[in-house]
Amino acid sequence: MRTEPITLPGYVHDICSAVHPLAFASGFFRRFQIEKRIPFILPTASYGHPLDGGRAALAYHDLDRTVEGLGEDGAAYRRLLGPLVDRADRVAEFTGSQVLQVPRHPFTAARFALAMLNQGGPWWNLPFSGDQAGALLTGVFAHSTLPLPSLAGAAAGVTLATYAHARGWPIPVGGSQAIADALVADLVAHGGEVVIGTEVTSLAELPSARVILFDTGAEAAARLGEDRLSPNYLRKISRFRIGNGVAKVDFALSGPVPWENPELTETATVHVGGSREAIARQEREVAAGRHSIDPYVLVSQPSLFDSTRAPAGKHVLWAYTHVPRGSVIDQQEAIIRQIERFAPGFRDLILATSSRTAEDMQRYNPNYVGGDISAGAPSFRQLIARPVLATDPWRMPGRGLYLASAAAAPGPGVHGLPGYYAARSALHHEFGVTRMPSLAPD
Repeated sequence: MRTEPITLPGYVHDICSAVHPLAFASGFFRRFQIEKRIPFILPTASYGHPLDGGRAALAYHDLDRTVEGLGEDGAAYRRLLGPLVDRADRVAEFTGSQVLQVPRHPFTAARFALAMLNQGGPWWNLPFSGDQAGALLTGVFAHSTLPLPSLAGAAAGVTLATYAHARGWPIPVGGSQAIADALVADLVAHGGEVVIGTEVTSLAELPSARVILFDTGAEAAARLGEDRLSPNYLRKISRFRIGNGVAKVDFALSGPVPWENPELTETATVHVGGSREAIARQEREVAAGRHSIDPYVLVSQPSLFDSTRAPAGKHVLWAYTHVPRGSVIDQQEAIIRQIERFAPGFRDLILATSSRTAEDMQRYNPNYVGGDISAGAPSFRQLIARPVLATDPWRMPGRGLYLASAAAAPGPGVHGLPGYYAARSALHHEFGVTRMPSLAPD
């Protein structure tokens, strides 16, 4: 959650997260009342998906409008997501909790499981007769950085699609840095202190404390706490698998992206890659350790809705694609070529770029091992055992040590829940506090 001017003066770019599907759904952010702390913009459509021939499918905040736009497949799309959209708060509670517990709302959990199974295997096209609904879903499934179709990819995508229609995909005014600033401001207001620019190589370098929470990858936490952790735990962490990486390009543009289908200007998020089958092939190539020649590209153009991001009439564009972990190959040309396929003339609008390979992403943030921004592959097994199979996966078996990052349940996404659950566990076990304090603004 960082926003910086990395191309030209006056153009500010989100370095990692840009659009926040979980901001209004996360149990932590709802308790923190993030909407009262910073302003958000909610586009009419949560995301869009261009197809060849100038066609496009859009996931509007309004489910009815989305269904209407999908034509003959609208009814099947509604049957898949409608019951979950109607119970979005329960979906958020179910998907944002630790897996090893009995769900409080078994009917919602069952409906979610049916939707996941419906779209989690090679039979995923059976509900649809056209290509738009399947492509629209696949674009959001591919956020998982997993081969498709897969149960874990469907689970992640169904969750994000549910929030797209129930709460929308908001963007923070001024950039994602605003979320980090709000969290830091609250910490400081309660007596906390933030120290940056200091690498910690040993826990002995830290002040004496009853509790240490690691907002790091699982391997880094285990390495730092090695002398206080059991050999059995260290062995389990060594088996925790890193996922594939991302390569990212930020653009300063002289105008908005000239999408062939102008309806795509109703959203800040566009999934570029073509048909359902094409995106599945692209993601399988990455999983096999190869770079796709026509990659899936996740695109965000927040300046369509937030004028603070670029000079008047100008725009910023955020884009990343999936690559094998540790890749050193620059993807700028591949990304430009793929966007140009659905937005002829895009190349002519580019004023400046900033490109990072997967290796560069790890250099920027050592927790992105091999360029993996998920802090560990979000496979089905590693969503259940994240990072180990336990009823309290945030509590490490060393006195006062807790894992508070996306390497712990419920996994990746800007929702703050691993930290919230780690804090809850620490308060309980180290301080005897069993009732969480209010997180709302005073």
